[in-house]
Formats: sequence, structure tokens, C-alpha cells
Amino acid sequence: MRQTDSQVFGRNVNRLRTTSDLTQEALAEKADLSRRYLQEIESGAKSPTVPILVKLRRALNCPWEELFKGL
Repeated sequence: MRQTDSQVFGRNVNRLRTTSDLTQEALAEKADLSRRYLQEIESGAKSPTVPILVKLRRALNCPWEELFKGL
């Protein structure tokens, strides 16, 4: 079964977070998000808004292309 765009995006966030040796709690704090919301993004249950995308990219210190890889 094909993954949804939200699931692919969440997988990218998870990959970038883990390769940066960050816990969900640490990334959530850096991005000024709740850990629960970050967990929902990573699982594909939530699709972030543009301001949240900006916060995540800054906190992960990664290129936009990496966040949207596979989309």
C-alpha cells in the first residue's frame, strides 16, 4: 500500500531527527512544539502548517529538499 504524503514527510522528519541524535522531546523543544504534536507529525497523523515546517527545518538545520524527499 502506498504511503500518504503525510507519512512520507513524517518518516523524513524522524530520519533527520535520529541522524541528528535528537529525541522527540529535544527536537520539539528546539522547534517550539509539543512532543505530542511532533509525534503526530512523525507518525503521519498530522500535516504541519507552513510556519511549523519553517520551525522544523530550522531546528533540524537541514535543506528543504531533505524534509520533502520522496514527495
